[in-house]
Amino acid sequence: MARKFLYVFAALIVVVIGALFAYRFYGTDLMRIALVPREEYRPQAQAAPSLYDRRILWLARPDIPNSPALWTPAGYTPGPAGKGAAIFFIHPTSYVSRDHWNAPIDDPETNARTAIFLRGQASAFNGAGEVWAPRYRQATFGAFLTSVGDADRALQSAYRDVSTAFDSFLKQVGPKRPIILAGHSQGALHLTWLLRRKVATDPKLARRIVAAYVVGWPVSRDTDVPKMGLPECRTATQTRCILSWLTFAEPADTSMIVDTYDRTRGFDGRPRRGTPMICTNPLTGTPDAAALATDNLGTLFPTKDLSGADIVPGRVPARCADRGFLLIGEGPDVGPYVLPGNNYHVYDYSLFWANVRADAERRVKAFRP
Repeated sequence: MARKFLYVFAALIVVVIGALFAYRFYGTDLMRIALVPREEYRPQAQAAPSLYDRRILWLARPDIPNSPALWTPAGYTPGPAGKGAAIFFIHPTSYVSRDHWNAPIDDPETNARTAIFLRGQASAFNGAGEVWAPRYRQATFGAFLTSVGDADRALQSAYRDVSTAFDSFLKQVGPKRPIILAGHSQGALHLTWLLRRKVATDPKLARRIVAAYVVGWPVSRDTDVPKMGLPECRTATQTRCILSWLTFAEPADTSMIVDTYDRTRGFDGRPRRGTPMICTNPLTGTPDAAALATDNLGTLFPTKDLSGADIVPGRVPARCADRGFLLIGEGPDVGPYVLPGNNYHVYDYSLFWANVRADAERRVKAFRP
């Protein structure tokens, strides 16, 4: 299931790293030739449990100077140190080399791309608490373009790093701190596994989760949520629950995702075909809702070099429709990375940055141990 979904989303993520021209004119065949690793998969040694106790294994955490997750647009500042929740954020794909199935953890170009993601995505949570974002040996982009078993092995290797980092995170933040879980795309996939394998099997841990933001990845209400340890968020102040959305402008062509989704099985083993996906409207914090552009507290409009962004309110509406996709009308000009089918996957967080920020702060305030 994971590989099939990632095949779809890899074709979307590739534009973030500058291959939109190749995608539009030559499709996935050219990308497969250029990006699928040439070597056989090499098993990755399991990270030692204590490895993620070291600061160097984190791209963001409270004691890292100039953490990219501390970035804010004008008019916003991070919350006070040591207050609020501890946020565990899993970044999306940023490794595109065909040299290896999994990214070297110290690759400077990959980590520079990841910092851009953290500024535009993880930063939305820094008002609700302190953001932790681990380095992990993510599956390379090309692994998502092939059906060979090495692709699945690369994904599982990436998840093992995430799992080890999460165990260290829990140890370092202590047994009582409230927790927010968040991720995007490949990171959101790993988050679904983390919820299924750790949160769903540990009631004490589940009680500490303020909310889980599984963004840019489809989650079936019927066949996935019952096995993920937390219910879907039904109100704007509910805690211990899951939020998820996939963003399209209109007219939206969602067939690529729906066709793949309908061929897979959920976490409970039943087919996902015909089942609705969670659609949380980030403007309201509630499911299956509609909201006007005036309800949007602020969208990030990035600079050309992606080094920063301006925050602009009142520009983007949102409504949940169809099988659970989030539709935003005509769609704003937020950059060159809008995908075929009017898919705004790259901008799932930044379109609603200020509302996501307010949502996380509101749920932390409502949380009761």
